[in-house]
Amino acid sequence: MRKVLLPAAVAAALLVPGVAHAAYYVYCANNRIEVSHSDPNQMRIARGSGVCTLGQFGFLSSAQDFARNNFGGAGRPCSCR
Repeated sequence: MRKVLLPAAVAAALLVPGVAHAAYYVYCANNRIEVSHSDPNQMRIARGSGVCTLGQFGFLSSAQDFARNNFGGAGRPCSCR
């Protein structure tokens, strides 16, 4: 039984870092909705101080759906206030 659990634990440990890096974000960046794979620090460096995070998702399609359903989609106007 111990031989079965060890490979499963190793496989689970190897999968966790991959999940952590598969994040997609919805931002309000300079008054426009943007869906990006860039993390919040990267976005602030690229877009300046006019950036706020509106959501984080594991899949691009989920981020796009959130942006479309809540803000009208990427490129639509928004505000960080």
